[in-house]
Amino acid sequence: MNKEEKHKDWKVKLHEIIYGTHTPAGKLFDVALLILIVYSVIIVMLESIPRFDSKYHLFFNVSEWTVTILFTIEYILRIICIKKPSKYIFSFFGVIDLLSTIPKYLSYFVVGTQYLTAFRALRLLRVFRILKLVRFVGESNNLIRALNASRTKIFVFVFFLIIISVLLGTIMYLVEGPEHGFNSIPHSVYWTIVTLTTVGYGDISPETGLGQIIATLIMIIGYGIIAVPTGIVSAEYASAKKDMEKYDDGRSCSDCGAEIKRADAEFCRKCGHNLNE
Repeated sequence: MNKEEKHKDWKVKLHEIIYGTHTPAGKLFDVALLILIVYSVIIVMLESIPRFDSKYHLFFNVSEWTVTILFTIEYILRIICIKKPSKYIFSFFGVIDLLSTIPKYLSYFVVGTQYLTAFRALRLLRVFRILKLVRFVGESNNLIRALNASRTKIFVFVFFLIIISVLLGTIMYLVEGPEHGFNSIPHSVYWTIVTLTTVGYGDISPETGLGQIIATLIMIIGYGIIAVPTGIVSAEYASAKKDMEKYDDGRSCSDCGAEIKRADAEFCRKCGHNLNE
């Protein structure tokens, strides 16, 4: 085996560990990464508590640097083991991985009291690490497909809600008027949306009998409206899960890392790489 073949074999094995979630090594890597992410998020949360930060600041700082270095190594390895690094770098997970890694390095260079506010903002960016947990939720792919398939129906539903809110808000403005807190139509529409979604802040409330009757009807309509998007997404989710169980074989593209959804697929749906190579 020549040097080039050894290098290729090493990259294939590395890809199998990092992206191969169905292999023992891949599962072990995912578990270790999961623990690291949870640990880092807990550290960020505890660090925001003044009495903890003043007492354990050195420990938090060392932990942050350790986690940041490990995430940096993981990010570099993910780029190395695929043929087209740009596919990963500009993907959702690639951006999240970068955002969860760079804040500690950036905060190291931001010095001086005049940059204190920016420094605190950079520290908050570390919470992006929690989004890395999405890759460990197997059902998230089905949920994303369900939301994507439901987007047209949900858009029509939301548009319908806006129309209803404007109409009912206008009616409430005419019935109650500024003397009862409904100072304008936009203000009344705001009240309608708050009532329709069953939030009920209580900053505005109808005082006339007719207004209270209309408010009661809006509340009842609100309970029914909440169930509509849930039903739409649930139906699409069940369909997506059924298709996933039918076609998913647990493979991933060695070129861009995308999951392969069909067992009979010959080419990657994202980059077009030949899966049989």
